[in-house]
Amino acid sequence: MKILVINAGSSSLKYQLMNPDTGDVFAKGLCERISIDGRLTHKVPDKDIKVVREIPMPTHSEAIQAVLEILLDPVNGVLSSIDEIDAVGHRVLHGGMEFVDSCIIDEDCKAAIRRCIPLGPLHNPANLMGIEACEAVMPGKPQVAVFDTAFHMTMPPKAYRYAIPTKYYEEDSLRRYGFHGTSHKFVARRAAELMGKKEFKMVNCHLGNGSSMAAILDGKCQDTTMGLSPLAGVPMGTRSGDIDPCVVQFVCNKYGMTVDQALNMLNKESGVKAISGVSSDFRDLEDGAAQGNENCKLALEKFAYECAKYVGAYTAALNGLDMLTFTAGVGENGPLTRAAICNYLSFMGVKLDPEANKVRGKECLISTPDSAVQVWVIPTNEELMIAQDTAALCEK
Repeated sequence: MKILVINAGSSSLKYQLMNPDTGDVFAKGLCERISIDGRLTHKVPDKDIKVVREIPMPTHSEAIQAVLEILLDPVNGVLSSIDEIDAVGHRVLHGGMEFVDSCIIDEDCKAAIRRCIPLGPLHNPANLMGIEACEAVMPGKPQVAVFDTAFHMTMPPKAYRYAIPTKYYEEDSLRRYGFHGTSHKFVARRAAELMGKKEFKMVNCHLGNGSSMAAILDGKCQDTTMGLSPLAGVPMGTRSGDIDPCVVQFVCNKYGMTVDQALNMLNKESGVKAISGVSSDFRDLEDGAAQGNENCKLALEKFAYECAKYVGAYTAALNGLDMLTFTAGVGENGPLTRAAICNYLSFMGVKLDPEANKVRGKECLISTPDSAVQVWVIPTNEELMIAQDTAALCEK
């Protein structure tokens, strides 16, 4: 099969054409500056092809049309006919309480995605634009929505309910949702293969510029660090993570900010970038710490400390731990961060193999044979997860 995976943003559209069975990527690319002027960057990995074209893209429909044209291009394309695309899989940020799994897109599905716009005001409208653009240029082609929140919908009420008046839950759906669900699902599925069994307890650390952690029991999410929005949890590149809500009241009152301005500060001007005063990129922080910058050192220590606290909390929530996994940009490529987190967990019998932990970007067991908990680096592949969900639904 050939599945076209689409991730539509407000002014961008990422795509990959891939085989859901093997994970092979036939072509991938990015449309950016949609509604401004338009630029397409297209790559064919097997042929070492990279093409950059300036193409007018007033809307997402023109962007999708440009993607199909480059895929069919005699020189730079990989298709001879649109019919070779079996289905289209779309990343959709927020499924609210409407969706507990991926689903084939129909009018009811689109209506439900619209109802979730208040929960995902920046992303859901863009995701819908991508869906409707594909419908316009590929009428009748099967399409599937894969939700960032769906994997976390197995959380019990004690994990997802906020301790606020019930009416806000019943009338406004305010609760913990969690994000990065497609990544957590992919890693949990691979972890089960590595363990050779379906019944086990794991904590997955999706660590990058955006970071979230999930407590997973027998492949199902029991708790996760992000909440109603991706702002909650551990400190991130530019996001604050968990803070006392009164911080918002304080800065609004003292500095004359609106709530929206305060949240913009917490989302875009906080995290390790704020603590370090240098960068949101962990590589820059490691370089700064190595050169004696105490703020960079503090930012790294804060991040590792908060991650380790959540591992401890989730181990208690799961009543034990069999596997700890690291994924995403920092999780896959940050030996120093992994080691710093695991150093806090020696009381649990976690033991890293220093040599194995040097790995970057590759699947690897990085704990010692006598470690009480297996520690793995498992590279994530959200696009493949979307493709596999899409294929499974379209084959039914």
